[in-house]
Amino acid sequence: MAASHLLVLVLALLSASAPPLTSSAATIGSTLTQSRTLSGNQTLASPSDAFRLGLFPASNRSRWFLGIWFTVSPDTVVWVANRDRPLTTSSSVVEVTAGGLLTLRDAVTNETAWSSSNSNSAGAAAELRDTGNLVITDSSTGAVVWQSFEHPSNTFLPEMRVGRNLRTGAEWSLSSWRAADDPSPGSFRYVMSAGSGGAAASPELHVWSGGRKTYRTGPWNGVRFSGIPEMTTFEDMFEFQFTDDAGGSGEVSYMFRNRDGSPLSRVLLNESGVMQRMVWDEASGSWSNFWSGPRDQCDAYARCGAFGVCDVSNAVVCGCAAGFAPRSPAEWYMRNNSGGCARRTPLRCAGGGSGGGGGGDGFYALRGVKLPDTHATAVDAGATMQECERRCMDNCNCTAYAAADIRGGGSGSGCIQWFGDLVDMRYVDSGQDLYVRLAKSDLPDAPKNTRRLVAVITMVVTGFVLLLVSLAFVIWRKARHSERVTMLDAVELMSGECPTYPMETIRTATNGFCRENIIGRGGFGVVYKGQLPDGQQVAVKKLSAPENAAQGRLNEFMNEVVLIANLQHRNLVRLLGCCVHCSERMLVYEYMSNKSLDAFIFDERRRASLRWKARLDIVLGIARGVLYLHQDSRLSIVHRDLKAANVLLDAHMAAKISDFGIARLFSGSADRQETVTRTIIGTFGYMAPEYAMDGTVSFMQDVYSFGVLLLEIVSGRRNQRSFNLIAHAWGLWEGGRSQDLTDPAICGGCTPGELAQAAACVHVALLCVQDCPSRRPPMADVIPMLLQQKAPARPQRPVVCSNDPAAAAALAAQAEMMITGGNELTITSLQGR
Repeated sequence: MAASHLLVLVLALLSASAPPLTSSAATIGSTLTQSRTLSGNQTLASPSDAFRLGLFPASNRSRWFLGIWFTVSPDTVVWVANRDRPLTTSSSVVEVTAGGLLTLRDAVTNETAWSSSNSNSAGAAAELRDTGNLVITDSSTGAVVWQSFEHPSNTFLPEMRVGRNLRTGAEWSLSSWRAADDPSPGSFRYVMSAGSGGAAASPELHVWSGGRKTYRTGPWNGVRFSGIPEMTTFEDMFEFQFTDDAGGSGEVSYMFRNRDGSPLSRVLLNESGVMQRMVWDEASGSWSNFWSGPRDQCDAYARCGAFGVCDVSNAVVCGCAAGFAPRSPAEWYMRNNSGGCARRTPLRCAGGGSGGGGGGDGFYALRGVKLPDTHATAVDAGATMQECERRCMDNCNCTAYAAADIRGGGSGSGCIQWFGDLVDMRYVDSGQDLYVRLAKSDLPDAPKNTRRLVAVITMVVTGFVLLLVSLAFVIWRKARHSERVTMLDAVELMSGECPTYPMETIRTATNGFCRENIIGRGGFGVVYKGQLPDGQQVAVKKLSAPENAAQGRLNEFMNEVVLIANLQHRNLVRLLGCCVHCSERMLVYEYMSNKSLDAFIFDERRRASLRWKARLDIVLGIARGVLYLHQDSRLSIVHRDLKAANVLLDAHMAAKISDFGIARLFSGSADRQETVTRTIIGTFGYMAPEYAMDGTVSFMQDVYSFGVLLLEIVSGRRNQRSFNLIAHAWGLWEGGRSQDLTDPAICGGCTPGELAQAAACVHVALLCVQDCPSRRPPMADVIPMLLQQKAPARPQRPVVCSNDPAAAAALAAQAEMMITGGNELTITSLQGR
């Protein structure tokens, strides 16, 4: 007895020390019958050897599971049988019983660790198919009596369904692994929800964690899920199929198929609750992440509460839909948006039941959004949009409506009606139109509002004209009584927070503006080093005189004084004061002893002294400064000219952003913070494409410039016409060689960990310079990516890297036309000061 126990123990130890199973494991065909078993290191192989079934180890080889994996990628397990009852050794037997069950039995204890559901088929056989589906068929009829596709794990494969049958109660859903090396059921599930209305509701896919939703796709609109516009970019690779037969067979499901010639693919629900569409890259022998969801903070479920709309392109991502205001302004101001928004004006028939009409109400078109949660909706696929509007108006409980099917273009067809709060709305590319019920007085085109708006505009214009007249009169009187005609009067009226210096103090500090004190020069004028009477060193920016410079210099001067005087942050250069004397205008800054960033990274001799740690600290400092401008300051500001020359370095090499002459102030309204300008001002190489071509100004403009600057800091090379740094970085990243972009002047002295950090920075930079502004991460997301050295999404290929040279050339030509066709472009090359 003791000897037999010892033998079992030795076998267990040998099994536990066995190597991981790979595609080289012994295969016994693709089928198991009652006369054949699978044991030890044996595997089943699908007919074309696309998939294998067998045992694999997890949790440091302490537990063993029966699973299916890709033959070309043995570590990619797509299905697990005994998730709740792992084996402690690889000693096992897989067999088909006389009753038609497929079982996994521990060969040591003879206990059953897992079995398929009862098939009641005496002549059954198990087969692993080329789809990755393990099926049990009745040998006499050929009918499938059980299949692994109806019992998914964490992976969604082509031809597999995710959904449910409303008649039978059957459900096909994914559940995450507990950890990357533990296939036990985790805390996240990917399920089809048909809403509380059953067959009348609009189905969509949700990710749940316990009893809490964390992400949803939006409802199916005939083409794609409302919240995943990227699906249309996959149509050449995949065919999507959505089944909604709730009134017939009861099935509501979604599946996809690979088109001919497409690579291997899968959709994964990972242990963090993130959905990932993965495609096999045969050239690199690895999986590429084509899409992830949630992809940004606006995909977090109910990020902005009821009737809130999330916009990732804004620094303040949450806003209220038109006709609504924050339910709790104090909490909303502190960025706690969970309370959502409430109506400004009650509906005429709010709570009035399903009849009675809403003659005092109307509908506002909220454009380009992911449709709200459909948990309380009704759908009529045969209704027209006109019928949909009438039905919603006649039902006082209806809060919004939209098209159920957008195929065929136009306004769509079919009808979805929402009842109750509208939750989890966000702006998305190619989003749908949602018609939200409002009191007529809150509609933008209401006659009452129009009259009120005209009156307000008239009062504002009249007041502004009077202000200008008064201001001109004050300046004229002072010009009559003194030769010191000061723009300071205007500055004080606008700001009141900027200290002033007498001209003599500035003249003395700069030694009479002598040439030896010049530390910078550009289109704006000259920068001098100076020393105030108290010993403080300063930099004095002396703007060009109006008669010798563009009229915009006056605006830039006042813009910089008003904006930077209201900003205080360790990563922004500090404005100490200003001086206006006759026609001369000067700005006085703290002195930066190490001058500007470009004096280091683009200088052949000095760049080697800026080691990787210092560069990463500078990157983080710039990022924190931009985040402060966008989100954390009293004002919301777009810098518009973020570049290496406008980043100054103090004695400790801390980065400070400077030059706010062309910065743009955004009000803190709940509207989307985006505007269009006809004057293009900035620096070539740093300008976002939507700004260079269309004049679109938004916070994403600075994010793009930051991405370019990040690539320059990593590489030590300029992004310019003669060398497209973005295209060069993309080529290295796509080839898995991002760390090769690291500046050769410091690369040899970098540790492997630092090179990995540089590669991660390249990934973040490529996310920031994506052509589509809505795909760029806000600065609030960029900083965690840099700190954690992990970027969650895959960047899109920039147009400048397109395989179609004509497309890239057209983009460049259009940008050049915008720059030279009457719009203003300033290309500045400033030295530090």
